[in-house]
Amino acid sequence: MNAVTIVIGSICILMIAYRLYGTFMAVKVLKLNDSQKTPAHEFEDGKDYVPTNRWVTFGHHFAAIAAAGPLVGPILAAQFGYLPGLLWLLIGAVIGGAVHDAVVLFASMRQKGQSLSEVAKKELGPVAGFCTGLAMLFIITITMAGLSMVVLHALEKNPWGTFAVGITIPIAMGVGIYHKKTGNLKAASTVGFILILIAVFSGPYIQGTALGDFLTLDIKTLSIILPVYAFFAAALPVWLLLAPRDYLSSFMKIGVFIALIVGVFFVNPAIPFPAVTEFIHGGGPILAGPVWPFISITIACGAISGFHAFVGSGTTPKMLDRWSDIKVVGFGAMLVECLVGIMALIAATALHPGDYFAINSTPEVFKTLGMNVTALPQLSQEIGLNLEGRTGGAVTLAVGMTYIFTEIPWFSHLSSYFFQFVIMFEAVFILTAIDAGTRISRYLIQDFFGEFYKPLKRVDWLPGSIFASALACFMWGYLLFSGDIGSVWALFGVSNQLMASIGLIIGATVILRIADKRSYMLTCLIPLAYLYVTVNYAGYWMVKNVYLNEAAAGYSILNATLSIIMLILGLIIMIAAIQKWTQLWRTPHSAVKIDSSDVSIFKP
Repeated sequence: MNAVTIVIGSICILMIAYRLYGTFMAVKVLKLNDSQKTPAHEFEDGKDYVPTNRWVTFGHHFAAIAAAGPLVGPILAAQFGYLPGLLWLLIGAVIGGAVHDAVVLFASMRQKGQSLSEVAKKELGPVAGFCTGLAMLFIITITMAGLSMVVLHALEKNPWGTFAVGITIPIAMGVGIYHKKTGNLKAASTVGFILILIAVFSGPYIQGTALGDFLTLDIKTLSIILPVYAFFAAALPVWLLLAPRDYLSSFMKIGVFIALIVGVFFVNPAIPFPAVTEFIHGGGPILAGPVWPFISITIACGAISGFHAFVGSGTTPKMLDRWSDIKVVGFGAMLVECLVGIMALIAATALHPGDYFAINSTPEVFKTLGMNVTALPQLSQEIGLNLEGRTGGAVTLAVGMTYIFTEIPWFSHLSSYFFQFVIMFEAVFILTAIDAGTRISRYLIQDFFGEFYKPLKRVDWLPGSIFASALACFMWGYLLFSGDIGSVWALFGVSNQLMASIGLIIGATVILRIADKRSYMLTCLIPLAYLYVTVNYAGYWMVKNVYLNEAAAGYSILNATLSIIMLILGLIIMIAAIQKWTQLWRTPHSAVKIDSSDVSIFKP
């Protein structure tokens, strides 16, 4: 198998799915009607509700949903071989992820762009709404820990990488201040990007200096620095750090993956990985469980992701100019993210299996596998960093991309710079997600605890904001400090896919309420049935075999408690949904009560 075959075949499948299934969802199932006002027009305020060009909205939505998830999940899942990950990415994205993102966006727009918990409250009742809000709080907390875990081993004792990542903070702040004062976005972007490149190329000169020694950090120190950073970053105005860094990192992300696609076509690397490995039945060094259900919780973003529901019921529904833009922004962006995941899978499986497992397992565990490294010693020498035992996925992506490009003769001299650039590019995206996620977590904490202490509801109340931010950072920081990538990423996968199940539950309810044919509900029920069974079995497996197993590396009473609580919340929501579906099914279709927003959308 070679990489070009996989890329061309995948692109063809995704384009056909968008043209046929995306159109079916938009025209037949959701009945999108551009003659009616979207929430962006109906409630336009120049701040939150702003009608925006669909391609600008697409860029915002894609940057928000495609953080580190589609990069890391496929890399970790390569433990099972290239075929399981490739099949799940394509099937999951087309049948599940694109449908999920479109229906959640649609459901939120029907309710004036409100959050998914508010939509659940109106569609399924107050109990389901409360459970959805609580589940969202758990999930965003675990997501922050899972994403942060990715960069720990990439920056561990890597002063060059730590410097390149850290310097993006003042660079982004400088871009934000310059743009705010002058309004010249083009100049600010150009200068910011040039400074980032200078930072990467300056890395070798700080190694061996006092600054380099100061930035040579171990895992535990990094585990403390990240949540402390997030506490202060979340308090800064959005225009000062989050927005300019998100903007700069979007260019980097697009550029890196265009370069990877071009590199794959130019080099056409063979895939030395087998289609399936011996670890499909379990016992792997990266993920302890079998290929099912773990392929579907390890690869979340890129196939189907509940984290997208935060975006699809957050900023995006308040920006869409026309209802038909849901097809491009909701359905289309998910398919593009799927392609990102496939490219990450190719980067991982282009490595020889021995090299891959040497990076993604500890040296002690790797010795038990009976494998030998091939190109890794030479790559380590060219990059100037010991690459063995750097788990988490970030290093594997950087090494895989570097390995592909080393087939170009003159590139070997730039290997170390390219490797550190990819590390910085991944870390910057993760830091941006941490900033935004901590803010979201703060809002959820204030909203939840505000039911018991009213002043906390006010997001502009400084003591409340400080308390909520500190609590959010402490919660995910503790998970980060005490976990390992195998257990934390599995916990993230279970929580994330449970959130996707909730999104599909709400989508199925909306479709049952409004569709011309009740059978259209199957567009949500089919992926929901698979995902709900998968996530519950995966949660049960992890609790039994890892979190409550004292002999396991990921033993954690806290993780077990979190898993059980989330699965119970999901069960309560599912019971409420079945009751609602039964009620709607027994009611004659013409007599189903729809609110005024429904009428405005479906009027011919």
